[in-house]
Amino acid sequence: MTGRVAAVNLGVVTEAEWAGDVSGRSGIDKRPVDGPVLVRFEGVVGDFIGERAHHGGSDQAVYAYAEEDAGWWAAELGRAVGPGAFGENLTTYAVDVTGAVIGEQWQIGTALLQVTKPRTPCTTFAGFWGIPDLIKRFTARALPGAYLRVLREGEMGPGDPVEVVERPAHGVTIGEVFRATSLEPELLPRLLEASDLPESIREKVQRRLGR
Repeated sequence: MTGRVAAVNLGVVTEAEWAGDVSGRSGIDKRPVDGPVLVRFEGVVGDFIGERAHHGGSDQAVYAYAEEDAGWWAAELGRAVGPGAFGENLTTYAVDVTGAVIGEQWQIGTALLQVTKPRTPCTTFAGFWGIPDLIKRFTARALPGAYLRVLREGEMGPGDPVEVVERPAHGVTIGEVFRATSLEPELLPRLLEASDLPESIREKVQRRLGR
């Protein structure tokens, strides 16, 4: 089955005590839009990002989460988990987001995106969902979603196919990076095989390995 975009979601300004930045504002509350949106190198046009120190930037321009993984959480929590509930810009369908290879390129609409790194859960995410132990539970489940870099600006919208146009031979996946840096440190040496690994993660891995 061809993977596709189930929804494109844009963040609205949310003011709350749990919001991560000093202003108390967050863009984690992302909501589906009807038509195509423009994606630039710095992110999706119209998306609000509250805490720029930890969110956004070239390596985190777009965030994707799988509809199937969201369905697991809906069953686990016994409540609806709709598009954008994870703070994702792209809700995907029939796309193996956890199995995506670091450096893999996705053609969506007229935009070209590149898989960079997994999402690290934060207290803002837990506050948004109202689940104090969400970070622990999200980490244990190890389905983090994927951040993407924009290689070519363009438009993308709901229903667009997600076509993998290039996949690096090293095979290091989003899931492996997440598990290595949070659950299974014995996997850390494997990450250094990924030439496309973001420098921030590479430096973290080398520190932990004492190199």
